[in-house]
Amino acid sequence: MTYVVNIDMEYTTIQISHATREKLARLREYRRETYDEVLGRLVNLVPLGDEEGEYTDEFRASWMRAHDDLRKGRVVPHEEVKKRLGL
Repeated sequence: MTYVVNIDMEYTTIQISHATREKLARLREYRRETYDEVLGRLVNLVPLGDEEGEYTDEFRASWMRAHDDLRKGRVVPHEEVKKRLGL
């Protein structure tokens, strides 16, 4: 097994709440996994594109917001909209 270490990698500091830090900690695959690695895995859950091409960063951000809205019940299902409109 070969490990590649990038010693030229730059880092920055971000501010997150304690609650977010705890959520990230629970998502670790192994004890010493960095938050950078966890966040990288989360970002990779958003599709880069489809058969029609690559998505823009703006589209990917809106995709994440829409997915969050759906998960939190802030979206009305298509069938409900049709019912409300009498279609």
